[in-house]
Amino acid sequence: MSAYAYVLYPDLKEKNELRSADARLDEAVGLARAIDLTIIGAEVVPVREIKPSTYIGRGVMDRLAPMFKEKEIDVVIMDCALTPVQQRNLEKAWQTKVIDRTALILEIFGERARTKEGVLQVELAHLTYQRSRLVRSWTHLERQRGGAGFLGGPGETQIEIDRRIIDDKIVRIKKELEQVKKTRSLQRRARQKVPYPVVALVGYTNAGKSTLFNKLTKADVFAKDLLFATLDPTLREIRLPSGRRVILSDTVGFISDLPHELVAAFRATLEEVVEADIILHVRDCSHPDTQAQKQDVEAVLKDLGLKEEVDAGLKEVLNKIDLLDDAERQALFQKAKEKDRMWPVSALTGEGLDLLLAHIDETMNATQRVFRVRFPVEKGEILAKLYERGSVLKRKDTDTYIEIDVVMPEGAFGQLMENTPDLVFLQ
Repeated sequence: MSAYAYVLYPDLKEKNELRSADARLDEAVGLARAIDLTIIGAEVVPVREIKPSTYIGRGVMDRLAPMFKEKEIDVVIMDCALTPVQQRNLEKAWQTKVIDRTALILEIFGERARTKEGVLQVELAHLTYQRSRLVRSWTHLERQRGGAGFLGGPGETQIEIDRRIIDDKIVRIKKELEQVKKTRSLQRRARQKVPYPVVALVGYTNAGKSTLFNKLTKADVFAKDLLFATLDPTLREIRLPSGRRVILSDTVGFISDLPHELVAAFRATLEEVVEADIILHVRDCSHPDTQAQKQDVEAVLKDLGLKEEVDAGLKEVLNKIDLLDDAERQALFQKAKEKDRMWPVSALTGEGLDLLLAHIDETMNATQRVFRVRFPVEKGEILAKLYERGSVLKRKDTDTYIEIDVVMPEGAFGQLMENTPDLVFLQ
């Protein structure tokens, strides 16, 4: 049986938040459900100012304490960042476990990570978070025999031992991560030798990226109505209407107030995005806070070094049109007509996907040019590569060489020249 949870969103009046307090509470409940907690209740708690010792006011704490006891609540989730002291004091007052937004997202990442790097990054984030909470975590410390007076009283020695154990683990994991990154870098270089363009899907968590990915690739990536259903990046090859092949990349969902301990883990999963030829921003157009979610995604992409792309305007896939009523659909389609960077689709029903694929094809054509090349007639494998990776416009055969006019992306042509010594560029 899953644990009973109660979710609280402290609504700090001075905080400039695009989302409504109810929307933030709904998201926190969704996060809790993603790790199979049974939600007994949830509420928004108004906060005029943060109390250094407990975050929320004494009145709210006293009101909730008997209810938590009566309902046998196992864990209270505070959708904010708590200090170790605040966490400890709330646990004492409510006689139950209390976790904050950071701990909750760490739990989800821990459950979802599948690749070796994903698992290591999450473990590193967990240890970093745990290290800052040693005072709170180790309730046995008061029972330890204290060291000499200069060590600071009972338990100090044990805290230092515990901290050193964590530090040793952190050093070990960082070494392992470096090795894994080197391996992945080699794999990425190997993949670049097959120079198919990369199309990356990005978007707020639960925007429907994995459902769209599955529909386009006929794959079976874990896609569920859950926050952070996908954590590790997934790559699949697809064919566009012209027959051209591209690699489609599904990435981890973005989220507001991502815990700083997880930023490194998060960025590592987004390397494919930085190197992508086309970035598609998948948005849940049925969500009431779709605009705020858009801003969160764009902020992270800018942080990754994609400011120019964001400022120029990302291509937006407006997903979940099947959830809109007729008036909303018409308004959305009209807006998409006026802007050439929006494609309304339903990843669930497949509506609009043909137009989206045609547009990707068109965009690929716009980045291509014609190259004239020559190679020895006995090198048939080069001919096969040119047909596979580009569109052959003209061909001239002689006894000793073959001359080809081919249309392909400049980057792909450069990689082909680099890896094919017998290929001569003419113009």
